Amino acid sequence: MNLSRRLGILVFFAVPAIIGGGIVYHFFHSYIPVCIFEIALLLVAGGCAGK
Repeated sequence: MNLSRRLGILVFFAVPAIIGGGIVYHFFHSYIPVCIFEIALLLVAGGCAGK
């Protein structure tokens, strides 16, 4: 997989990280669930970009 495709995947996952982090914070009013959500999303993005 070339570099531009990997960067595209990471940008594709950046939008749910920003929007989803705000939604998670809205429901839980704490940054701990937001960090868990971000780490899970980072692992999925890393798995997709690492293929």
